[in-house]
Amino acid sequence: MIGVADVEAAARRIAGRVRRTPVLSVEGGAFDGVADPTWLKLEYLQHTGSFKARGAMNRLLSAAEAGNLGDGVVAASGGNAGLAVAYAAGILGVPAEVYVPLTAPEVKVRKLKALGAEVRQVGAEYAEANAAALERAAQTGALFCHAYDQPEICAGQGTLALEMLDQVDGLDTVILAVGGGGLLAGVAAALHCRARVVGAEPETIPTLHAALAAGQPVDVEVSGIAADALGARRLGDIAYRVAVDTGVRSVLVSDQEVVEARRLLWEQCRIVMEHGTATALAALVTGAYRPEPGERVGILICGANTNPADLAH
Repeated sequence: MIGVADVEAAARRIAGRVRRTPVLSVEGGAFDGVADPTWLKLEYLQHTGSFKARGAMNRLLSAAEAGNLGDGVVAASGGNAGLAVAYAAGILGVPAEVYVPLTAPEVKVRKLKALGAEVRQVGAEYAEANAAALERAAQTGALFCHAYDQPEICAGQGTLALEMLDQVDGLDTVILAVGGGGLLAGVAAALHCRARVVGAEPETIPTLHAALAAGQPVDVEVSGIAADALGARRLGDIAYRVAVDTGVRSVLVSDQEVVEARRLLWEQCRIVMEHGTATALAALVTGAYRPEPGERVGILICGANTNPADLAH
């Protein structure tokens, strides 16, 4: 379990190592069926193109403070978490080895190599790559960086929520996409008793929805258009505990609604995002989440490691 104090400590630790990303106010009517202005947290402008640089930097700096970073780092990822770990390792001057599934997009694999990481492609989905990374870390003594289920990772991700509180007066609600739940855990911990959090998921990968229904994290089938970014087989334990304790709500959208939301984000804002990121906007424009009149809603826009040529798909 993590709390706001952990997120605040992470913010102090990573200050100057990550970017304070801007917020864009989008006028009412720009998004279909949304009458009030919406605030977009442009976290895709973060180092490596996603919020995950925050958690990775916090994890590595915490380890460095404890003297546990000398043997380098090992991580497993669908792509973005690995990019973040590779970036943080490069800044701190330690080697990084990243395991990704065979289905990882080539754009992410190329970027991992460009950042200096040793890339290992194992298995058809994230869970298999994660098992291989755990084994490798045990063999080498390297620091293992989980993509979403470690306290330092979750707390680091939550630092963007503290920024949003400064950037949007009277913020009521934050909608974010959920995969393994590291972002969810950090943001919900940071915003507890300050703003509500809505977790948006594709119907094809309902990790949060299934966990809340079952009363614990459970395995789900992984498929669909956003699997490269949101393809965790189950919600992390930390995210589940934080979601229950803070009253996070889950909403589901279809793959086609994700595609349409991604295209809308390009048409209205000229922002090209991964399908995983578009899941959060889809929750709003489809009415899966319906704000009350005057409700001030923020959406986390992160995950820019995509190919803009497939905007029609």
